[in-house]
Amino acid sequence: MKKYFYLLSLLFINFQVFAQQDTASFAAQRVKVNSLLAERSSGFGQYDESLNQRTGIFGWQTKKDIKNSNEILRQVVLTDNNIFKELKVLMDYKDLENQQKVAVADNSEERIENYRQTIKKLQDHNEQLSNDLAKKNNGSLSFYIIAFLLLVMAGGFYFFNKKLKSYDKSTV
Repeated sequence: MKKYFYLLSLLFINFQVFAQQDTASFAAQRVKVNSLLAERSSGFGQYDESLNQRTGIFGWQTKKDIKNSNEILRQVVLTDNNIFKELKVLMDYKDLENQQKVAVADNSEERIENYRQTIKKLQDHNEQLSNDLAKKNNGSLSFYIIAFLLLVMAGGFYFFNKKLKSYDKSTV
């Protein structure tokens, strides 16, 4: 019984270590997504500033200003794409975590059911052994009773025969 307890404890500890590693990778992924969001926010602020830049004559925007704004906007869009990719990875981590929880729950239910079946088998076997022992004890008791009755009959026959012989001697 101790072996099973130690084995179960070891499996539980290993599962906790695995869960902590998974949680650490989830946290690292979340930090990555947060840094990308901060980068996007900063890029969008730069884009907003670039729209207000007017270096041309009479305060108009030049082609260079527009190209600069478009490049900043392109970087913001690329950052958005990276954010979506990293969010997908983050959601995959969460899905994997949920699948692992479901698998552990199913495995636990299966193990509990197996334990119940094993206990039931052992109880049935114990009951059968108890019945066999009771039958064996009952059979040995009847053997002793029969042996005792045979001895009583043999003793009675011996004493009756002895009395009969002494009666025959006295009558003759």
